[in-house]
Amino acid sequence: MKVLGIETSCDETAAAVVADGRTVLSSVVSSQVDLHARYGGVVPEIASRAHTELTLPVVTDALFAAGLDRRGRAVGNPGGPVAIDAVAATMGPGLIGALLVGVSSAKALAMAWGVPYVGVNHLEGHLYSSFLEDPDLELPVVVLLVSGGHTMLIEMDAPGSYRAIGRTRDDAAGEAFDKVARYLGLGYPGGPAIDRLSGFGDPESARFPRAMLEGTHDFSFSGLKTAVVNHVRAHPDVTNEDMAAAFQAAIVDVLVAKTLAAADDVGARGVCLAGGVAANSSLRARIAKACGEAGLGAFPPSRAMCTDNAAMIAAAGYFQLRRSGPTSLDAGAVPDLAF
Repeated sequence: MKVLGIETSCDETAAAVVADGRTVLSSVVSSQVDLHARYGGVVPEIASRAHTELTLPVVTDALFAAGLDRRGRAVGNPGGPVAIDAVAATMGPGLIGALLVGVSSAKALAMAWGVPYVGVNHLEGHLYSSFLEDPDLELPVVVLLVSGGHTMLIEMDAPGSYRAIGRTRDDAAGEAFDKVARYLGLGYPGGPAIDRLSGFGDPESARFPRAMLEGTHDFSFSGLKTAVVNHVRAHPDVTNEDMAAAFQAAIVDVLVAKTLAAADDVGARGVCLAGGVAANSSLRARIAKACGEAGLGAFPPSRAMCTDNAAMIAAAGYFQLRRSGPTSLDAGAVPDLAF
């Protein structure tokens, strides 16, 4: 079964074709980072307009890369049957204007092709990133979903069977990266800039707090952000390199400690990473080392699969379709869709 996935929840316009929820036949992503960089963050109206312009070309590219024409038929066989069996799109959470572009496009294609439409939870989609690159991954696992909007720990027993066991109580890790980077004048997006600079700094130049919230698997990063601001004000000569290194070390220490504790508590066989912050080089290295020492499998997806993409949406759509059938065409976009 081939599923076309469409992702437009924030500032990436993406489309992909995935077979049987596991095999990526194509994955195309058009980033809007350059459009939003001058504003220091994502501007919803600009994002929506860009999605409107880019969705059809991106979908067409994804179909061609999968050996299909723009009508969903095999290239060279224009009179043949539609080779897409379902169309999945992110229905939430995300920016409402951006979501509506993807949802409307997916419904239109599903109706034109006479195939099911599946509305996918964006966060659920992220859970499938590692599976697309390691189909033999052993369950159960704990997934650390860490991005600009979310920081969560999720226990996953099987496709479609999972529960959130930890969440951030304030800022998400990616949000903290962006806010600290903005304060230090490093621009947007903040995560890659801090990751790059941290390699030239001393992580021991400042000892920032590690909020462990004992007794829970929850996170809190707002105090860390404030600690960085207060330290820079008290030490105006401190370098951005040292601040990046010390701040990143504090974030990663908490993420790794909480993730390994959660994996131990639920008896997981491995740890998966998901979300944009999963591309952070220090986090990937530290998780791999900690899992190795604990006898756990470590499954960080490629950096391309960490950021928003449509292959994960197509995979989630496949399993959702098998589990509970198609989504009603009356279902809209839900910007605050719960996980």
